[in-house]
Amino acid sequence: MAGLLAGLGAGLACGLGPTARAAASTPAPDSPARAREAEIVVRDDRGREHRLAGPARRIVSMLPSLTEVVAALDGVSRLVGVDRHSNWPPAVNRLPRTGDMDAVAVETVVTLRPDLVLASTSSRGLDRLEALGLRVVRLQSDRHADVQRALITVGRLLGDAAAGPRAWAAIEGQLQAAAARLPAAWRGRSVYLEIGAGPYAAGADSFIGETLARLGLVNIAGPSLGPFPRLNPEFVLQAAPDLIIGPRRDVDAMATRPGWHALRALREGRRCALGGEDYERLIRPGPRLGETAAGLADCIAALPPPLR
Repeated sequence: MAGLLAGLGAGLACGLGPTARAAASTPAPDSPARAREAEIVVRDDRGREHRLAGPARRIVSMLPSLTEVVAALDGVSRLVGVDRHSNWPPAVNRLPRTGDMDAVAVETVVTLRPDLVLASTSSRGLDRLEALGLRVVRLQSDRHADVQRALITVGRLLGDAAAGPRAWAAIEGQLQAAAARLPAAWRGRSVYLEIGAGPYAAGADSFIGETLARLGLVNIAGPSLGPFPRLNPEFVLQAAPDLIIGPRRDVDAMATRPGWHALRALREGRRCALGGEDYERLIRPGPRLGETAAGLADCIAALPPPLR
């Protein structure tokens, strides 16, 4: 089909007179082709301004969530390298690896000749890349608003300013649909979401906590504790959450912790034990936030409702 269209285009051009061919080959001042090549100006989350002569064509991503942002905006074909943790969508697994946010493989990145490097504001070791003349756009990935801003910024860098808002609108729709599917008996009930057996929690002041709040759940780790606090096990016992969520390996072992067998959520099976891609998606502040919310809503809907 692409070859047929190209042939048709060539044939039409050959059938035009010299003046008409020149006009057809030169984009009009306000044409989409010229607009795509107009200068692009963005400001990253360090407050640094970046000016591109046109859309980024060769991109290195140094963070899994930013890799997913590029992919969600139909830019995966422009990725030439990704950090060692990026694994979604599957197509990125064929790309060269460029280290991670703490140990950048500088020589590999330079060899890939990117016109854009996407990284976290907390990434270390990127100063050398900038010293070598590479453009490094740093974006935060802490809250839902950061995901929205990353989609908008990267969309503009790809030359499609409408793509980011469109992608965020779709995520908002997924979040609203997930909340609507949550049974009424669960709304306003307490939840403990563990991200590590410390025990470390996803607090209300984290992007995960924001997702839980959008579902209508109340986090036992309130905003004052920070985004990912380490809790005293006794704190969880006293809070007696109605629902427990976490990685399968930890949730399955919780009843063996001193005193935790008394938690009704564990005794009565009100828990969501997440494994593999489901858990990985949960802990990434990227464009799959809506899918995460939908998965949690489906898991919770299948549990026995909490007793009043």
